Amino acid sequence: MGILISSVIMTLWAIVLFNSLKFAEVDLLSPYFYLRIALMTFLYTGLFITAHDSMHGTVSKNRKLNNLIGSVACFLFAGFKFRDLKMKHFMHHSDPTGSTDPDFSQGSQNFFVWFGRFLKGYSGLFQLVTMAVIFNLLAFFFSEPNVISFWLIPSLISSLQLFYFGTYLPHRRPDEGLTAPHFARSQSKNHLKALITCYFFGYHREHHASPRTPWWKLHKLVS
Repeated sequence: MGILISSVIMTLWAIVLFNSLKFAEVDLLSPYFYLRIALMTFLYTGLFITAHDSMHGTVSKNRKLNNLIGSVACFLFAGFKFRDLKMKHFMHHSDPTGSTDPDFSQGSQNFFVWFGRFLKGYSGLFQLVTMAVIFNLLAFFFSEPNVISFWLIPSLISSLQLFYFGTYLPHRRPDEGLTAPHFARSQSKNHLKALITCYFFGYHREHHASPRTPWWKLHKLVS
């Protein structure tokens, strides 16, 4: 099931992206323009969630296939290296909100400060150069406004969405009611909202308690 779901997400991402780059119009007055961006954002988030599940080995029992799918999803999302993201993600799980947690802001809990540190911690020269190369390649074959609207902007919104619902809300202010060992809170029970916002990862305490539960089963852990 993990292979099927991840394949559907990546295939839909590719189909909708190509269709948007090739045939869509950049019309700021059209609601369909914003619906395309919203759909691409949702699929971008799905790419990262697929990569995330691969980090926990839940996409496939075959380790090589699992890691291959994760590597492809990481690269398509923003030119990331799967191995590097996996290492940092496991550091987060081993010490959530602690001194060695790369996702947590040890200083200011201000949203923008934390988000800036978060981006800096995960962006490297390889990733930035890769994204620049891909952007120019796409802009060579498709119109630049379409590349910006349907490839670049959704990836940026998705990064913000993943951070807000998957890191900031679950782990902010750990001294206010968060308990060891997970130091994570979950959103109120609303499966539709949880699916749309972050593929159920708003149920974040459940994820930390059972990291090998794939995203599409995570809602079943909510009481």
